[in-house]
Amino acid sequence: MEKLTDILATEPRTFSIEIFPPKTDKGMEALEANLAELARLKPDFVSVTYGAGGSSRDRTFDLVRLVQEKYRLIAMHHFTCVAHTRGEIREVLDRLKAHDIRNILALRGDNPIDSPDWVPGPDNFRYSSELVKFIRDSYGDFFAVGVAGFPEGHPLAADLAADVNVLKAKVEAGGEFVMTQLFFDNALYFDYVRRLKAAGVNVRVIPGILPVTSYEAAIHFCKGCGASVPQKVHDIFAPLAQDREKTLAAGIAFAVEQCRELLAGGAPGLHLYTLNKAEPVATILRSL
Repeated sequence: MEKLTDILATEPRTFSIEIFPPKTDKGMEALEANLAELARLKPDFVSVTYGAGGSSRDRTFDLVRLVQEKYRLIAMHHFTCVAHTRGEIREVLDRLKAHDIRNILALRGDNPIDSPDWVPGPDNFRYSSELVKFIRDSYGDFFAVGVAGFPEGHPLAADLAADVNVLKAKVEAGGEFVMTQLFFDNALYFDYVRRLKAAGVNVRVIPGILPVTSYEAAIHFCKGCGASVPQKVHDIFAPLAQDREKTLAAGIAFAVEQCRELLAGGAPGLHLYTLNKAEPVATILRSL
C-alpha cells in the first residue's frame, strides 16, 4: 500500500476522513454502508482511531485492512503507546508491517478506562515522541508517521510555547506531518501554524474539522478533548438544538464556510471527522 508521505509530496492539498471501529456487528454493518458512499468521494486517505489504552486494537487493525483491501483507499492506523510495553508495541508494529499497513498516526493516548491512574514504568514510553523515535529506529522509513497537533495547546501543556516544543520534539524524532485537534475558530489554526514555523517546524499541518450535527454532542465532545467552543457556535446552534434538520443544515453551512476560509488561507487540505456517517461529510466535500 502507498505511503501517505508519497501523496503529501505530490498533492498540494489532501481531503481525508476519520472513522472509528464500531463495538458491535450491527455498528460495523452500518459503517460499511456509509463507508461505501464515502469511498466514492475518493478521499486521499482514511484515518482509523484507536481506543484508550489500545482497547480497540484488533478492531482498528481489521478496519484498516478493510479500508485498504476492499475499498483500495490509503488508511492511516492510529497507534497509542499508553499501557503498552516496548515488546507489545514491536509486536503490533510487526503485524502492521506484515500486512502492508504503512501509515501510522503516533500518539501517546489516554489512560485505559479501567486504569485511569496508570503511570509509565521503565518498559513503557512516557511521550509520543519516544514512540515516534522507536518506530524510526526500528523500522527505518517503512512507515509514514504522523503526529497530533493542538492549535489551542494540549490540555496538559504548561503553555503554548511548551506545547510547540513538544510538537517540535515529535517532528525531530521522525514525525512527518501533523494532524490537528478539532477547532471552530480558524484563527487558532493559522496562529498555530505561525508559531510552529517560527520554531522551525515546517512539516504539513492538516486541520481537523468536526461538522456539527448535534449541538449537545459537539459541546460534550469538545469538553472531552479540551477544544474551546466560540460564542458564534453557541449563537448559531443553541437555538436549533431541538431541531435535527435545521441543525444539520446549519452544520453543513458552518463547516463549508470554515473549510473554504482555511483553504483560502493556505491550509494544505482538510481532515473531516465523520462519526462513522456519510452525511454531512459527503455533502460538505461535494460543496468544496
